[in-house]
Amino acid sequence: MVRAKTPLAPAPAVRPQQARAILERLESQHPNATTELHFQTPFELLVATILSAQCTDARVNQVTPGLFARFPDARAMAAVEPETLEPIIQPTGFFRAKSRSLVGMSRALVERYQGHVPASMDALVELPGVGRKTANVVLGHALGVPGLPVDRHVLRVATRLGLVQSTDPEVVEAALCRLFPPNKWTLVSDTLILHGRRVCRPKPMCDRCAVRELCAYYRQLGAKAAPRARRASLSRHKS
Repeated sequence: MVRAKTPLAPAPAVRPQQARAILERLESQHPNATTELHFQTPFELLVATILSAQCTDARVNQVTPGLFARFPDARAMAAVEPETLEPIIQPTGFFRAKSRSLVGMSRALVERYQGHVPASMDALVELPGVGRKTANVVLGHALGVPGLPVDRHVLRVATRLGLVQSTDPEVVEAALCRLFPPNKWTLVSDTLILHGRRVCRPKPMCDRCAVRELCAYYRQLGAKAAPRARRASLSRHKS
């Protein structure tokens, strides 16, 4: 097993024990969190994750059964031109670029790894269409290698909670990896993603959040609300 490499990171924004307390509460709110992409093999997850860029997992899950029925592995997908995939994956958006990435990725797998998906961050990010986030998804969910994918939900939730103080995905990944042990990395990502989708949305639903008492964003809201409440109280008193 080759562990995913993480970039250097500044000191975490919170103490590890506070981070653990936050994760425990989020795990209680989102038990058994995992990826919502459907897959049977590492190759299928790699394809599905590439398709998920700027697309919902639900839409990807509608497309992949037909795609994998015709192209079940890297060798089958490597044997066609991108134009063959375009009408199948069109519902996922950006289908021309994604088709090129899928065929290029499949051909690289066949040429370099006999069609198998390598269990290495360095090897994965050299494949067409594969960045750190995609690589970490495949490592953590399909290959048994600790990986912490950082998407827009992880960025938003981690910064609001005060776990990190950056909007750079690689810096956030490294900071979270310092806060949590490797065997928790993928779970941390999955839990933050689900919390971002269901509760801590761009317009957060703080009243539904199990961790609001520990949340830096929620404390800031309270601090801003207090002066307004005092002014309203004084105004009522004067009147």
